[in-house]
Amino acid sequence: MVKVLSVIHDSIVDGEGLRTVVFTAGCPHFCPGCHNPSSWNINNGKEYSEEELVHAISVSESNDVTFSGGDPFFQAAELVPVARRVKEMGKSLWIYTGYTLEQLLERMIKSELILLALADTIVDGPYIEAERDLTLPFRGSRNQRIIPVTGELRSRAAALMEESSQPIC
Repeated sequence: MVKVLSVIHDSIVDGEGLRTVVFTAGCPHFCPGCHNPSSWNINNGKEYSEEELVHAISVSESNDVTFSGGDPFFQAAELVPVARRVKEMGKSLWIYTGYTLEQLLERMIKSELILLALADTIVDGPYIEAERDLTLPFRGSRNQRIIPVTGELRSRAAALMEESSQPIC
């Protein structure tokens, strides 16, 4: 079960193109100035089964998908099957995270690496209020990066998955 705050359709601010956005519950970063502090508490979310969440996403057939939060990597193991289904539908997947790419790779948590490898793009880094810049596309502060998940990055994540002794779930 995935804890979800909301699913919205037809967003143009959460990644390129028209997107369905899944706002997940739970975030360990507690960024000062966060635009959605209610997302920090995982108990604020409603439980969705994989099937329920995939159905909610597929209502807008032409939309690509964004996982936002909270921090989707807080529920990486629960989101991996949903992300796989999103990719099977031929949709692009953007994922927002307060972790940096380097932190995700260093943590070597299998479910996080699998989720990372399933993404087409991640927007990484915590929101930093002092670096707020509303002119930036698809992010809120200058420290945050838009990173395409290329074949090279996918290969690196796969190699780290092999090294990791952690179970997927």
